[in-house]
Amino acid sequence: MTIVAVLGASGLIGNAIATDLKARGMAVLALARSFTAAQKAALDESAMETALLSLDGAALAALLAPADILVNCIGVLQAAPGVDMEAVHRTFPDRLATICASGSKLLVHVSVPGEARGDRTDYARSKRNAEAALAASAAPHVILRPGFVIAPAAFGGSAVIRALAMAPLRMPSVMGRAPFAAVAIRDICETVARVADRWRSGERQWRATWDLMAPQAITLHDVVESFRRHLGGPRPLLAPPGWMMTLGAWAGDALAWLGWRPPIRSTPLAELRRGVRGDPKPWMSATGIVPRSLAAALPPATIQERWFARLYLLKGLALAVLVLFWGASGVIALTVAFEPARAILLTHGFTVAQANAFTIATSLMDISVGLAIAWRRSCRIGLIAGILISLGYMAGCALITPELWVEPLGALVKTGPAIVLMLLCLAMQDNR
Repeated sequence: MTIVAVLGASGLIGNAIATDLKARGMAVLALARSFTAAQKAALDESAMETALLSLDGAALAALLAPADILVNCIGVLQAAPGVDMEAVHRTFPDRLATICASGSKLLVHVSVPGEARGDRTDYARSKRNAEAALAASAAPHVILRPGFVIAPAAFGGSAVIRALAMAPLRMPSVMGRAPFAAVAIRDICETVARVADRWRSGERQWRATWDLMAPQAITLHDVVESFRRHLGGPRPLLAPPGWMMTLGAWAGDALAWLGWRPPIRSTPLAELRRGVRGDPKPWMSATGIVPRSLAAALPPATIQERWFARLYLLKGLALAVLVLFWGASGVIALTVAFEPARAILLTHGFTVAQANAFTIATSLMDISVGLAIAWRRSCRIGLIAGILISLGYMAGCALITPELWVEPLGALVKTGPAIVLMLLCLAMQDNR
């Protein structure tokens, strides 16, 4: 039986390919650094968690030895702390090509669409360098260059498109006019399945590069408006200026250093401005696939789709508000409000030392919660700590200073909505 190893099987394209091949009855080895619980349930025994990029040549070759076809879907859109883009996009495909060089394995490599002269980002250049290296290698290979991928799953750019469709916003005019060829994830899966069938039937001479996208000429504006009509979004009232998009990308770059993966950063913005274009005719001719149109590729307009689209941008806003809320609370109590906070405790039987220590400790605790929420890896812990601390404040004040519950501005009463906001952020923590 032909075994297909899907590398990067937790990503949008990789996970779709792995689950599709498995549903077709093929033997699949799905490899990724980590899978979500839902992905593990769908892939079952096919899923294997491993840090592929850190394996040496011998270990990588041994792991992939049972596979007949390697589908490489590993990629990063922009460099981040601990991420070497050249190692991901250039060195790793070279290692896979070496494994396939004997001709006993086929390498299917997912790349980026467009022409090389339009490559302005490290992402596109490193992807193109890998294509050139594969073309010069002895490995049988198929390079897939998908356009903007439309799939039921959504994160990154596909999530932003949905969010824009459910907001009264349109893309800036220059970006909106950029060509933006799209492809249905089902057409990508069908392509891999057909190539696998032909390899299994004995077709071994593969040296192909295909642009996977519908032939209709569409723009980024067309894609957003199609989602808007499909999901029933509001009429767009304004378009943010280009400079605001640039500022947002810079903010996204900064957030990446805190471990987050915001969809709008410098590289995605540059790629959006360049647009997505290609020539799908060779792919269509070689495979016999008739690509789905944009309208046919759109996922079902379910209630969960609309909820996700409305909440996607609000998630980032809610987390930012909580970081500022906890940080400002602690800083204010340590500075301008230190004496009033201490005075409340002194009037309720605390000694000066106890009042000072308690005020300083709770202020630092608040600041720590804000910092924990800001850092992606500790965000969940920070939110849980914030909820528990808020409940503790409410209980403590009920015992020690019950009069604060009827304070004119209702400071303690407002803690309840803050707890609910933290619960909502906890519920939205998953990224895929």
